[in-house]
Amino acid sequence: MKYSYYLLSVALLLTQSVQAIELHGAGSSAAAPLYKIWAEAYAKNVDSNIAYEASGSSSGIKKIKESSIDFGASDVALPQADLKKSKLIQFPSAISGVAVVINLPGLKSGDVKLNGDIIAKIFSGQIDQWNDPAIVALNPNTRLPSKTILPQVRQDGSGTTYNFTDYLCKVSKAWQSGFGKNFTITWDPKFTQVKGSTGISAAIRKNPYTISYIDYNYVLQDKLDVVQIQNHDGRFVMPSPEGFSAALAASSWKAQGTFEEMLTDKPGPKTWPITMGTFIILQQAAKNIDKSTATLKFFTWAFMNGDRFVNTVDFVRLPDPVQARVFKEMTTVTDTTGVPLKWSLQ
Repeated sequence: MKYSYYLLSVALLLTQSVQAIELHGAGSSAAAPLYKIWAEAYAKNVDSNIAYEASGSSSGIKKIKESSIDFGASDVALPQADLKKSKLIQFPSAISGVAVVINLPGLKSGDVKLNGDIIAKIFSGQIDQWNDPAIVALNPNTRLPSKTILPQVRQDGSGTTYNFTDYLCKVSKAWQSGFGKNFTITWDPKFTQVKGSTGISAAIRKNPYTISYIDYNYVLQDKLDVVQIQNHDGRFVMPSPEGFSAALAASSWKAQGTFEEMLTDKPGPKTWPITMGTFIILQQAAKNIDKSTATLKFFTWAFMNGDRFVNTVDFVRLPDPVQARVFKEMTTVTDTTGVPLKWSLQ
């Protein structure tokens, strides 16, 4: 399946008329709708083009390390040692979550409840029937079919997969020891492997008795049915921006402005257990000053003016302490001699 491309016209707010600069980004398919709506709003005053390839977080990380794009996007923060080694900087752009989605004829969104242990057993192949006693025990009043569960999983390197498996590691010791967390997983060969969030959505909508995990904005966009998941406090909850905000509030992001901490399995009665941040990655030493400056201008505008668009694609804005750190991170971008780049929106 071809990756999605968003070809977006974006005007740089410069005091002088200059030749349009083309910017290229790649990575997270989860964050693609956010960057699209930001760029469309920015495009009202633009003279530049931004192309974004929703190729998966692993691809975005690889390409920015190779300097083949102007910005990478990932749903997982890179370790500081990796950033230092590759001479990169990173900062979050927004908060979202991963939903577990199903296609069970006759049932609607939220009719099925699952806990972390059962989800881990489904995606490890240990539970393969919809009317397995463990699932029935959580859903005594739901008529579950006597059908084989058909997991649809990501084939490509995915930040969504990383966050999903990070959650499974926290709720299942068997998953942690057997599979761990990563951008790619060695799935059961019986599972159907699909590329990208759009591929997962299409597979779920087309095939009954399937189950998968996907970024929340695709749930609303494609009208997918979700399961309720038991959170850290034992409450069954539905994915929502309110649940993502609750998980964020239970982390050090809001209080301290840190953003390396994973947001999965946070305590609180309303927290969504598979909450995640999404990140931008840039070269720390700009090889092309014009392009790097244009990229910094775009994201500066997004944080100063784009908050109102975040909710329209069902993401959650960054807390003010995190935004303050984001601007500080952006000021560390230099030219190849170490001189900090200067830019403004005026």
